[in-house]
Amino acid sequence: MHVLVIGGGPGGYVAAIRAAQLGADVTLVEQDRLGGTCLNVGCIPTKALLHSAELLEEARHAGDYGVVIPEARVDFEKVMAKKNAVVKQLVAGVTGLMAANRIKVMKGTATFTGQKQVAVGGETLTPDKIIIAAGSVPARPPIPGLDLPQCIDSTGALSLEAIPASMAIIGGGVIGVEMATAYAAFGTTVTIIEMLDEILPMMDRELTKTVRSGLEKKGVVIKTATKVLSVEDRDGQAVVHIENSAGPAEVTADRVLVSVGRKINTESLDLHAAGINHDRGRILVNERMETTTPGIYAIGDCTGGAMLAHVASAQGEVAAENALGHPAVYDSRTNPSCVYTNPEFAGVGLTEEKAKEQGLDYVVGRFPLMANGKSLIMGGGGMVKIIAGTIDGEILGFHMVGPRATDLVTEGALAIGVEATLDEIIATIHAHPTVGEASREAALAALHRAIHVPNR
Repeated sequence: MHVLVIGGGPGGYVAAIRAAQLGADVTLVEQDRLGGTCLNVGCIPTKALLHSAELLEEARHAGDYGVVIPEARVDFEKVMAKKNAVVKQLVAGVTGLMAANRIKVMKGTATFTGQKQVAVGGETLTPDKIIIAAGSVPARPPIPGLDLPQCIDSTGALSLEAIPASMAIIGGGVIGVEMATAYAAFGTTVTIIEMLDEILPMMDRELTKTVRSGLEKKGVVIKTATKVLSVEDRDGQAVVHIENSAGPAEVTADRVLVSVGRKINTESLDLHAAGINHDRGRILVNERMETTTPGIYAIGDCTGGAMLAHVASAQGEVAAENALGHPAVYDSRTNPSCVYTNPEFAGVGLTEEKAKEQGLDYVVGRFPLMANGKSLIMGGGGMVKIIAGTIDGEILGFHMVGPRATDLVTEGALAIGVEATLDEIIATIHAHPTVGEASREAALAALHRAIHVPNR
């Protein structure tokens, strides 16, 4: 069976590998570089910048631990060189995986010319099954002045040649907050402008306030419930005209980062030619990731769901398995959301706000990390928060602000996936001293049994 995968990002290349593992003859079409947005201009390079920022902040506070570092400064050229080296190595790794799995890689743009007919350059392919992993691109809202040279998107923020003295960030979602974290550590004066009443609107509101407070303590100015009206050039600097309940105002910056989200990248596919139903480019799929055209699947950002690399990868495996006759379904319950602030912020399952909206009977267990030995040693505050059903104690949500939260959230995802209860987390011995043992303490707190903090 011949399977065509359109797009070589973390959804597409994973789908291609899984299909090859199941015996398919696989062709993958990518118009740019393997690895897609995530590896080249998204997750990986952003985290490389954030790691440099984290090391810088640790060096600045090393004296608190008796380690004397005379001067902690940024060599931005080396920061970018390290970021580029990591990206290059990972892209080379994906290229090697394509060869190891005998996957044919074609460079070009894919366009449907029929239900199971795809043109790539001057060649026409007629595969048995097709998996679309077209991804997304940065969105640009209709705000006058965003075409000024001072205005950049996330790709531009990852390729600056020098650290800007000041930066205004339009959008307080994950991308905006992470860029604010990195550049504020590098010494940039950062202002976040968010239209909604809080940054990171998809995360647990209680813990979001902790993250916001931490950013503000590091000098980041956060303007929520604020609308951007326009951007103008004034003597080489960008002036962002804003308006909120206090009235009109201006924010002046060397750079303006536009990070209001991403838009689906399906325009060049000509979905109509394949009979694929879509909603303004968002490809409609079922839980098997199959489109309205039998034998054609779609995964990741182009389906309009959670635009996260790990979601695309999970959906890629589901699509490949169904394409090869192995029934599988995508379950979004165990999908974590991660924000690489300092300290990190991660969550999976229901937030407390969602539990309230659904009218669920639930209990909440909180454990402050100031009472956790390992976290205290690492200098990180924060909290673990668990939401569980009142009757049976089933884990409904797991949220954490603290050191390595993005790694530790996996315990919460696993608990939700296997329908574990508070009692089962409590019965699991957690190593000491670790930050992870705070998860067990939060479960204990939900039952008013916490050991290392007074119970409410």
